[in-house]
Amino acid sequence: MALFRRFGLFALTNIAVIFTIGLILRLTGLDVYLAKSGVPYATTLLFAAIWGMGGAFISLLLSKFMVKASMGVQVIDPRNASGWQRDLLTRVQRLASAAGLPMPEVGYYESPEINAFATGPSRSSALVAVSTGLLNGMDSEELDGVLGHELSHVANGDMVTMTLVQGVINSFVIFFSWIVSKVIVSQLNRNDDRGSSGGFFMEFMIRQLLMVVFGLLGSIVVAYVSRAREYRADAGGAKLAGRSSMIAALERLKVAFSRDPIDQRGETIAALKISNRAGGLASLFATHPPLEERIAALRAKAY
Repeated sequence: MALFRRFGLFALTNIAVIFTIGLILRLTGLDVYLAKSGVPYATTLLFAAIWGMGGAFISLLLSKFMVKASMGVQVIDPRNASGWQRDLLTRVQRLASAAGLPMPEVGYYESPEINAFATGPSRSSALVAVSTGLLNGMDSEELDGVLGHELSHVANGDMVTMTLVQGVINSFVIFFSWIVSKVIVSQLNRNDDRGSSGGFFMEFMIRQLLMVVFGLLGSIVVAYVSRAREYRADAGGAKLAGRSSMIAALERLKVAFSRDPIDQRGETIAALKISNRAGGLASLFATHPPLEERIAALRAKAY
C-alpha cells in the first residue's frame, strides 16, 4: 500500500511539473513561438517530466543499496549483536519508538570522519548508519543527539521530499536545455544564408552546456531546501534525545570538522549526512547550514 501511495505521489508531482512548465510557456508566449519554430515542446515536456522524475524515483528505490556499496556499510544483525553493537541497536530502538517509527536497519562503516546518515525509500524501509569515527569520538549523550537527528529525517520523510525536489529540478533542467538548444540552433540556421550553421553536433554540445548551467542553478534550490530540512531534523532530534544532547552533538561536530579528515567516499551522499563543510560562495550549494547557526537555532527554541 505504501508503495502504491509513493507511485501516486510521484505521478501527481509529474502532472504538477507538466502543468507548471506548460503554464510558464503559455504566460510568456513561448508556446506560440515554439510552435511556429517547429520545436516539439509538448513531446519534450512529457519526456523531461518522465525522465527527470523517473530518474529521481529510481535513485530513491536504490538508495540503501547504493549507500551500502559505496560506503561499505555493515548492517548489524540483531540476532548476533553484542557489546557496542547491541548498545547501538538499543539506542536506535528507543528513539525510533519515541518517534513512532518501525525499527530501521542499523549499520556502521569504517571511517575516521565523525558522521552519520539516514536513507531509504520510506519510513518503514530506512537505514541509519554511523561511522566508526563517530562511535569512537562521541560520548553517550552526543550519540543520542546524532541518532535522534537521523531518525527525525526518517520520520519527516526527508528522503522522499528531497527526491521529489530533485526530480522537479531535473525535469526543468532537461526541458529547458532541450528547448533552448533547439531555439539557438534554429536561429543560427535562420541567420545563415546556407542554413547549415548548426547541426546535430552543435545542438548536442549547446544542450550539454545548458544542462550544466541550469543544473548548477537548480542545485542551489535543492541545497536551500536541504538546509531547511536540517533545521527541522535538529529540532526533531532535540525533542527525541533532548536539546542538550542535540547541541552537544553539534558542538562535537564543530570541533571535529576543524581538525579531522574528510571521508572523500561520502561526497556523493553529503546531503544524507548530519553535516558537511562549505563556506564562501560554496555555501550556496551547501546541503547543511553552518553548525554555528544550527546550534544558535536550537538554543533559541523553547521545548
